Amino acid sequence: MEQPICTQKQPYVIEESPGTKVWCACGRSKNQPYCDGSHQGSGFTPIRVEITEKKTVAWCGCRQSGNKPFCDGSHRKLD
Repeated sequence: MEQPICTQKQPYVIEESPGTKVWCACGRSKNQPYCDGSHQGSGFTPIRVEITEKKTVAWCGCRQSGNKPFCDGSHRKLD
């Protein structure tokens, strides 16, 4: 399987409202960090998250987090 694209070496920190969010797992979306369907045919599957209350979310931008779709600091280990 191919590797996801690192879109940035830091998280996307966004104030989110309640609702379903769909995180881009492949890194191809033009609407980062959200999925826009660009993964079609890539073998990647976006991750759906239900946000239950207004809060700040740190979405993974490097695609290397062990806690996908959320940032766990893995970007600090990248070249």
